[in-house]
Amino acid sequence: MKNNFMEEALKQARIAFEKDEVPVGAVIVENGKIITTSHNQNLILKDPTAHAEILVMRKAAKIKDSARLDGCDLYVTLEPCAMCASAIALARIKRVYYAASDIKFGAVENGVRIFSSASCHHKPEIYSGISEEESKKLMQSFFRNKR
Repeated sequence: MKNNFMEEALKQARIAFEKDEVPVGAVIVENGKIITTSHNQNLILKDPTAHAEILVMRKAAKIKDSARLDGCDLYVTLEPCAMCASAIALARIKRVYYAASDIKFGAVENGVRIFSSASCHHKPEIYSGISEEESKKLMQSFFRNKR
């Protein structure tokens, strides 16, 4: 299944790939329009929290001048980890769309399942599998080149 917003997230993931970062891209959408984009930048920024989701939410919060991203949707090329899923809940993202599952570190429909936790105060709608194959291929290519 193709989606223009996920295509933009994949474009961001390819930018990360070219910078030798794990190829994850993210997009924040509000009212059917992209308000900001980002990609993983852990190595460039020397910051273990510089995941695509965190960076894109920081940028969106500045644009909206609010810590809350009510009414915004997040498109990301890989299932968010526990850190990112927790931040998504805190930001009150309305919907999360992700491409590929992350069996090892994912925390939405795999692993710790942050949004299913009793302590999670906000549970966004979740949609997965959008452009999944393209995201998987990009990720596999990246890690194949590392071995």
